[in-house]
Amino acid sequence: MYEFRDRVEAGRKLGLALAGLRGKDVVVLGLPRGGVPVAAEVAKALDAPLDVIVVRKLGVPFQPEVAMGAIGEGGARVLDRRVVSVARVTEDDLRTVEARERALLESRLERYRQGRAPKDLTGRTAVIVDDGIATGSTARVACKVARQLGAARVILAVPVAPEQAMDSVPEADQVLSLISPRNFQAVGYYYRDFSPTSDEEVVHLLDAAARRGHRDRPGQVAGVDQDINIAVDGVSINGDLHLPEQCRAVVVFAHGSGSSRHSPRNRYVASVLQGAGLGTLLLDLLTPAEEVNRENVFDIPLLAGRLSAATRWLNGREDTAACRVGYFGASTGAGAALWAAAEPGAQVAAVVSRGGRPDLAGPRLAAVRAPTLLLVGGADTQVLALNRQAMDLMRAPVHLEIIPGATHLFEEPGTLGQVAALAREWFSRYLTPEAAAEGAPRVS
Repeated sequence: MYEFRDRVEAGRKLGLALAGLRGKDVVVLGLPRGGVPVAAEVAKALDAPLDVIVVRKLGVPFQPEVAMGAIGEGGARVLDRRVVSVARVTEDDLRTVEARERALLESRLERYRQGRAPKDLTGRTAVIVDDGIATGSTARVACKVARQLGAARVILAVPVAPEQAMDSVPEADQVLSLISPRNFQAVGYYYRDFSPTSDEEVVHLLDAAARRGHRDRPGQVAGVDQDINIAVDGVSINGDLHLPEQCRAVVVFAHGSGSSRHSPRNRYVASVLQGAGLGTLLLDLLTPAEEVNRENVFDIPLLAGRLSAATRWLNGREDTAACRVGYFGASTGAGAALWAAAEPGAQVAAVVSRGGRPDLAGPRLAAVRAPTLLLVGGADTQVLALNRQAMDLMRAPVHLEIIPGATHLFEEPGTLGQVAALAREWFSRYLTPEAAAEGAPRVS
């Protein structure tokens, strides 16, 4: 039985449990990769800075799977002297292993931080966050490293950990787990969506946190980051709205079957679009009660109607009334996006489909006027064929981009990054006032 929809929901619940730390001198440290989406939500809840804490195991030279210690940044190192002695590891051996692992550690830190300085932990409370712990060995080392980097207090916080692990992390001043099952399964067992977190997602979560910290400085004009509710069809649908300063365009996300506004893949794409100065609205087109009925998930007219209602809601807000609107649809959400874009008078300036089912818009495809980009994985052969069939029915400018080697969810390394970059380019081209002034849309 799942306890968490995904890492985002787990992070939000963990943030609520740690609410007493809000306003304290706290730094939230995510363990890459999977711990960072959880940590990002905790940092938001605590209004605290976000960083990563990267550790590398030091393996015995002739038996690398056996750990003799670990290292962290800033020269931090912890050793298991018993293993070093029993394995008869010399100082030269130790230096060789550490040099190799430190080079890999610095490479990962450079990739994640993109030139940003690490957060200073001196005298502060370090909240170390992962998506769960099984043995706790990595978390123990991370706690030691945070202490060596100057943290006055170290808290280890995770959504799930086995009951026996709660008392086996003496390196932390406090250990918090939302659930601690006695009969523990693998960490992923407690998540409905436990898809891998990519390096690209880690980078953009850190970028978003850095932008939020910059915006919150005295004298800065804040944009909008808020949970919203839209009344439609006698129910209320939920969304996450992000608007930059001087917003000129908003991309509305229509999620696919079995997904939600918490989808880590769409949230990653949204963070890339936000980095380009675009507003985003991640929207649940169905209520939790409606999602139980699987027929609703494939009711394209219903989903499209909700999407159109959200667009009218944006048009009625003072801060978004003048914004151009684009749709980003995934799976069945792409069919809904194109159906809504085909409505008479629809003010939709661009559409992007990720692994989408544009064929579900059927005869409405010919009425779409918005420039449309179809992104499909090269290994997703059935969906690729359906996208090609849909293209034949469309009269709008349309381009099909095939991501080599990608499957339906774009879980292969680097493929989701390609999706995000292509979507950013498409929306930037067609949603900005400068692009609109150039005249007719261009298709690459």
